[in-house]
Amino acid sequence: MNYEQWSENALLLAFILYNVSFIIYVIAIAGKKWSNRDPIAHVRRWSKLAVSLTIIGFASQITYFITRWIASGHVPTSNMFEFITFLSMAIIAAFIVLFAIYRISALGLFSLPVSIILIAYAGVFPQEVQPLIPALQSYWLYIHVTTAALGEAFFAIGFAAGLMYLLRTIDYSSTTKEARKSRLGIEFTIYAIIVVIGFVLVTNGFKSTDYSAQFTQEEQQVDAKTGESVTVTKITDYKLPPFIQPANSTTAHMDSFIGMEKPLLSAPSWMKGLDAARKLNTIIWSLLTGLILYGLLRLIVRKPLGTVLQRMMGSIDADDLDEISYRAIAIGYPIFALGALIFAMIWAHEAWGRFWGWDPKETWALITFLFYTVYLHLRLSRGWQGNKSSWLSVIGFLVVMFTLIGVNLIIAGLHSYAGV
Repeated sequence: MNYEQWSENALLLAFILYNVSFIIYVIAIAGKKWSNRDPIAHVRRWSKLAVSLTIIGFASQITYFITRWIASGHVPTSNMFEFITFLSMAIIAAFIVLFAIYRISALGLFSLPVSIILIAYAGVFPQEVQPLIPALQSYWLYIHVTTAALGEAFFAIGFAAGLMYLLRTIDYSSTTKEARKSRLGIEFTIYAIIVVIGFVLVTNGFKSTDYSAQFTQEEQQVDAKTGESVTVTKITDYKLPPFIQPANSTTAHMDSFIGMEKPLLSAPSWMKGLDAARKLNTIIWSLLTGLILYGLLRLIVRKPLGTVLQRMMGSIDADDLDEISYRAIAIGYPIFALGALIFAMIWAHEAWGRFWGWDPKETWALITFLFYTVYLHLRLSRGWQGNKSSWLSVIGFLVVMFTLIGVNLIIAGLHSYAGV
């Protein structure tokens, strides 16, 4: 039995079911306005179907997880593809738990897209089953990664509920300075999400076309054995058309893209290394694609995107959304602290001989922990509820997403084995 193929099919099925569930959630929430019968009955009927399909999709993703575990011989959380897919599964698990408690179907309207985007994002990375490198051959890998992901999953639900609260309460008709700032913040948050979607679309799009550009750079290094200076030729491969090529590099090969036969610019000399320019090029593509997608959506709806989402909030109790956001973060906080800090430090000592080394991922995990520490302090000690608390839950998850995506794109470190 080909367990690897089984796992791929199970993940694809889960991805499809999550998308169908999301569409049904939209029908459940938005469609009640056009229902000729009882709107409440309409929402309950469609929401029940959406939740059922979500649970079936979750079961399918568990099947993916188990079959990939069998195929690889280790818990599938050792690279970015496996970690991101596990995180998406953990988010669905967290959603199911909180939905069972609060029974707010609209929560799926904002939680499922996060999981869907993450599965699509995982497709950017190599998907083949790979043997564990020596640093990862420890049971602390499983404990550290799974608990960190589970904590982040509850942060994601806190983000979804917090964003829903803001959409539910922001007055789009007000002309006050505070209201304008809130509307701008909502639009920026939506744009940030669209940038991630744009990154996924453009990366997978060019990946499917086998686009390639290659640059070489000569660098003087000292031979460790002889002590003599030697010239080393380094090579980097671009999978996106290069707006920017590495500084002092030579084009070895470049596929044509809509008439662009050579890079538009060269990276500044202070930007050292071939990968730095490639990462900057990826960021430019992501921001540009996100801007185009956001602009197209604005042209279609001809109004701020937040107003469209606000219509889906209906009569949901804003206090319930605030409570869900807080409870989700309160659950995720100790789990994340254990997984991303305590267990991570134990594993780091076992793998690298030190508890802490200010690696970029370690640093941003600490920043995330401190941010949510401040959130809970302000919530419990200073009475920051409602609008202030919701903004913190939204900003906090943007920090989480930068730790997951931005750090990999921008900064190199000991966690680079996770896949590029």
